[in-house]
Amino acid sequence: MVQATLKGKTLHGGYIYYSVIIPAYNEESYLPATLAGLQLAMSAIPYHGEIIVVDNNSTDKTAEIALKFGARVIFEPFRQIARTRNSGARAAKGAYLVFLDADSILPPPLLKQALALLEKGTYCGGGTLLEFDAQLPFLAARLVTLWNWLSKTGKLAAGSFIFCLAHAFQAIGGFDENTFAGEEVFLSRRMRRWGKKHNLLFTVLEKHPVITSARKFHWYSSLQIASLLLLFTVFPFALRSRSLCRFWYTRPEK
Repeated sequence: MVQATLKGKTLHGGYIYYSVIIPAYNEESYLPATLAGLQLAMSAIPYHGEIIVVDNNSTDKTAEIALKFGARVIFEPFRQIARTRNSGARAAKGAYLVFLDADSILPPPLLKQALALLEKGTYCGGGTLLEFDAQLPFLAARLVTLWNWLSKTGKLAAGSFIFCLAHAFQAIGGFDENTFAGEEVFLSRRMRRWGKKHNLLFTVLEKHPVITSARKFHWYSSLQIASLLLLFTVFPFALRSRSLCRFWYTRPEK
């Protein structure tokens, strides 16, 4: 029987060591690859983990696919990314939480490294850099390079992959449900402050970036995306407006 240690205690194979939470709205196209990649990553970890897919009121086969891959499915009717992630966290049984987007592939070494840092006892959480599954337009590629630099220097996790201690997540109140986007940035800042008070670090890993979908860069022009980012940088309160954050909630007609 597999055993692991957590905070000095002996844990047996039946103990849920970590929880991977995936918010999903109409992700039947991407979710199979995401879950297959996640299962591969989890198979390399000698500890028991669980997969939670939070069905955010999907109208396709998202929930059905999640169940086929052995995930626990939680239903969240209100369309908001922060609330969807929080719903998954409330249902999680693991001492460590990992948030993964439904259109992202998790490299096995990344999951292993993240859990090892949390178990080390000197980190409260972190994120990773971004790579994309397709070539990006010129301006979009520069925006991603800028984000990765900001992420490294400012210790800001991207929503595609975040890991943290469950009790730290609870202590800071989870993701801010007053916002409709950018909740991962606010969480990173609050988690860093909490970690500083408890002598724990929040970091951004660089060696094994998460691989996420480039679809939004093909749905919208780079100029549209740059304009939105500028708006939210100058007027962060705009993130409280669902209509201004429609970039994250609407999709072009097929």
